[in-house]
Amino acid sequence: MADGMHLSAGNNSTLELPAILVWAPLMPEILIFFSALVLLLGGVFAANKRTDRLVVGLGVFILVTLLGLMIIPPVLHIRQTYFSSMIIMDGFGHYVKTLLVAAAALVFLLSSDWLGRSDNQRFEFPVLMLFALLGAMLMVSANNLMALYIGLELSSLPLYVLAAIDRNSLKSTEAGLKYFVLGALASGMLLFGISLVYGFSGTTSFEALSHLFANAGAKSAGMVVGLVLMVTAMCFKVSAAPFHMWTPDVYEGAPTPVTAFFSVVPKLAAIALFTRLLIQPFGALAHEWQQIIVFVSVASMIVGALGALMQTNIKRLLAYSSIGHVGYALMGLAAATPEGIGSILIYFTLYIFMSAGAFACVLMMTVSGTAMENMSDLAGLSRSRPRMAFALAVFMFSMAGIPPLAGFFSKLYVFLAVIKAGLMGLAVTGVLASVVACYYYLKVVKIMYFDEPAQPFDIDVAPGTRFTLIACVTVTVLFFLMPGPLANAAQDAALALFHHP
Repeated sequence: MADGMHLSAGNNSTLELPAILVWAPLMPEILIFFSALVLLLGGVFAANKRTDRLVVGLGVFILVTLLGLMIIPPVLHIRQTYFSSMIIMDGFGHYVKTLLVAAAALVFLLSSDWLGRSDNQRFEFPVLMLFALLGAMLMVSANNLMALYIGLELSSLPLYVLAAIDRNSLKSTEAGLKYFVLGALASGMLLFGISLVYGFSGTTSFEALSHLFANAGAKSAGMVVGLVLMVTAMCFKVSAAPFHMWTPDVYEGAPTPVTAFFSVVPKLAAIALFTRLLIQPFGALAHEWQQIIVFVSVASMIVGALGALMQTNIKRLLAYSSIGHVGYALMGLAAATPEGIGSILIYFTLYIFMSAGAFACVLMMTVSGTAMENMSDLAGLSRSRPRMAFALAVFMFSMAGIPPLAGFFSKLYVFLAVIKAGLMGLAVTGVLASVVACYYYLKVVKIMYFDEPAQPFDIDVAPGTRFTLIACVTVTVLFFLMPGPLANAAQDAALALFHHP
């Protein structure tokens, strides 16, 4: 049942909300759940190639419609809890879930043509993505350790299947197995950490834990160990070093649309969950976990930068790049301030468009219908496909942080927040890692514009892929014209995370 069903209207009176307004914040999750069930049943009873395309098309329509409804400013800006305070709806959750739906819609558009020309994919692909999205949205709204675990598992289980969904590919099967084994290990560590925290505190509620840890004498060795285990498990989920070992293999082995999905939706949801977990219930223990996050952030930036230097496969390069980007995002979490959390939201808002656009280019790397993944296949692309080369160059420059592209501003907000928090050494490390990362990003541009042409890619581009590419290039190039609205919205969402009841 819903909690907090009354809104204060004065000193001595309360305004009882209509039922439709009480449950309105939960409508995105409810709509996605029932849509996934309907699409699943429809695919089962009318399974054929046309049905596969129809299911993807309906999935895009549902997500775009939902995104339009979520962008509309809410009628009541109130904090709501549901199901005995297991689930919370606030400004932070609403902002992140809007991003999740937008990212999923972009990946759906990317996958429509790929699914249509693949021999062994069926309607389960978009249905699994919807269930993974549902789990991601529940993760973001978790207000209890048990709700956290349930949302995380609901999101993770479809991802294991998606990684191995190409049954004719040995690499895809290997990716699914590695992801499942290491994901199960991380889930076990998370559950063990939750059990220790519950055993020593007697509660799994975020609010109760926050009040408990506000008392400096309430800490115990058992709870600190539980917190360490939970932080370690979350580092696995966000693919932060030194718990990143699954990422390059899974990114390379999984089908390209699945890799694009992995790079945006689960990563954003896990970062948001990580942020809520540390800021709300364990905010009073910031001095205990801050140094861990600083170490993980530095390690991720270094591993991401150095690991990408020796890659020849474009998907593995983007995998190490994503590890580095997680390191930059964790800098904002290490700051443990509203400005730091706001910078994380800005960073991932822009990263979604850069990453989805880059994978749209990877998806276009086909020769006679066969996917090509080596960086050498991009040689001379500027002469055979100049617009594709320009788009990929934009994303590479933006990820490197070259002004005035969006990636420059995403890093700028993070660095400013970290410097304001007094973590000057962390900021310097981030700048140095950015300089190293420029090498492998510019290496891709050099191959496209200065190497001798390789075999030209297919000319036909699916409408969904073309639309995604145009949208991502537009946001990446023109963001500098109006950064204020996004920065203000992200800051408001971050402040909601610090408003404890």
